[in-house]
Amino acid sequence: MEIDLGLVDVDAQRRRLRGRRGSVVGEGASGAEHGCDGDRDLHRTQSRKGTQVPYAAHLLAVAALALEHGADEDEAIAALLHDAVEDQGGPGTATMIRDRFGDRVAEIVLACTDTDVVPKPPWRPRKEAYVAHIRVASASARLVPACDKLHNVRTLVADYRVVGEALWDRFTGGRETLWYYRALVDAFASHGRTPVVDELDRAVTDLENLSRRVDPAPPRLSST
Repeated sequence: MEIDLGLVDVDAQRRRLRGRRGSVVGEGASGAEHGCDGDRDLHRTQSRKGTQVPYAAHLLAVAALALEHGADEDEAIAALLHDAVEDQGGPGTATMIRDRFGDRVAEIVLACTDTDVVPKPPWRPRKEAYVAHIRVASASARLVPACDKLHNVRTLVADYRVVGEALWDRFTGGRETLWYYRALVDAFASHGRTPVVDELDRAVTDLENLSRRVDPAPPRLSST
């Protein structure tokens, strides 16, 4: 995955991202529309893992899911920017988002972030810590991550049908990615069942069932 590191320059992003606090925006423009401009700038050189699909497609899909599940404007903006801190500049990007879109948007984006450190810490402890975080997160800090994971898993189901077990080669955690998504379902559900959590549960179950259908290696023939 290529990331244009020039895009994470905070001063440049403050000029690109125009939010609702102390900035001049076009007549009738909403914070969400400017959040959309920001996500396009921050992620314009990225694509989805193992594909040529522009990364912005994922961000827009997560925002759409969040709105379908009752997101307000701050939550929708955070959905558009949910990967910005983790993938595009860490604390500097978080500060830029806070300056342009406010504390609540920034806190939701940070709630979607399992690390802002480069290089990233080891995969399993990082994911375990994120699952634990979801168990104590606020409603807004759960809605956007749940929509993010729902779109991720739906995409994995579709891709698995095409490439099979080779799918796991795209991910640092390999097949342990299945553990991660099931653990997240349990963490989200610990706050109570909601439509988005139910949808995530069904999607993860579909992925688990697909992966379990892999035929075992054929038995080796005896040489005698």
